[in-house]
Amino acid sequence: MIAVKDLCFSYGKRRILSNVSFQAEDGECVAVLGNNGAGKSTLITCVNRIRKPDSGEVRIDGRNVGNMGRRELARNMAYVAQKNEMSRSTVFDCVLLGRRPYMGWGASKEDVDKSLSVLKQVGMEEFQLRNLDEMSGGELQKVMLARALVQEPRVLLLDEPTSSLDPKNQYEMMALVRQAAKERKITVLVVLHDLNLALRCCDRFFFMKEGRGYCYGDSGTVTGDVVEAVYGIRGETVQVGQKKIVVIG
Repeated sequence: MIAVKDLCFSYGKRRILSNVSFQAEDGECVAVLGNNGAGKSTLITCVNRIRKPDSGEVRIDGRNVGNMGRRELARNMAYVAQKNEMSRSTVFDCVLLGRRPYMGWGASKEDVDKSLSVLKQVGMEEFQLRNLDEMSGGELQKVMLARALVQEPRVLLLDEPTSSLDPKNQYEMMALVRQAAKERKITVLVVLHDLNLALRCCDRFFFMKEGRGYCYGDSGTVTGDVVEAVYGIRGETVQVGQKKIVVIG
């Protein structure tokens, strides 16, 4: 379980996050939603201490993240950025780097075996010797997800992992994320812009507005009134078969 309490962050005199609080259970996939500039990405990077919050705290299973060393933090929390740099390293070498929090002087057989296992799980095993700069956007995101999963984290943070992907790869990516959350009992926080993708793949929904938490809950939280209040556009929710979708306009 992750618990975020009264998290605040500023750039100079400009307040970006103001007393943001929520919690999520093991195996839950939480969509972090809101307009550009609402503080979503800043929230993610404050949770994993890439940025140091001004105040507030983050706890994983009751343990304060602020008291963890870098290696311990990496064993508890993994992060996939919105954009990832290409390199001439191979897919396998990139994923193996995710085992660094567990390595001594070098990679063990266990590190190699777990890397291969995760590559198979995300469907990238046959590409293990391909260089990263030869990958498509969808393939690269799957590799970065594999590198995060091989860390065996308690919490997985994803910052717009589908932003540059076509609809097919968006769905495949989020299906892998959801599967990992359920099978590995990982808590996932994922920044998304597509409300319908969020409704299809996530369990809970945290709406942000102007650096604050606006509302948080299950799919019942996603209403036309909330969409209008958060995004400033009219919308309504309708039921299509077993799925709830948001219709804008």
